[in-house]
Amino acid sequence: MADKLLDVRGMPCPYPIVKARKAILELATGGTLEVLATDPGSPADFAVLAKTTGHLLVSSTEDNGVFRFVLQRSDEIVLPERPNSAS
Repeated sequence: MADKLLDVRGMPCPYPIVKARKAILELATGGTLEVLATDPGSPADFAVLAKTTGHLLVSSTEDNGVFRFVLQRSDEIVLPERPNSAS
């Protein structure tokens, strides 16, 4: 069982990701967040979230149109690279 449950069923993009990013930061390192979502783009969005933040996507499943994601908080947060502004 996850440490925290986030139910974002019925919310359109980008709300599931925005709320998940905030919720996972409230957990201790190693803590798990379970997210329930119905947005059809959620599987791709949560895969990108894990890749860009360094958190682990433990599982991603779908049952009758409800996506269930379990994320584990990493101790090292990956920040997106900024474009080089040097001229």
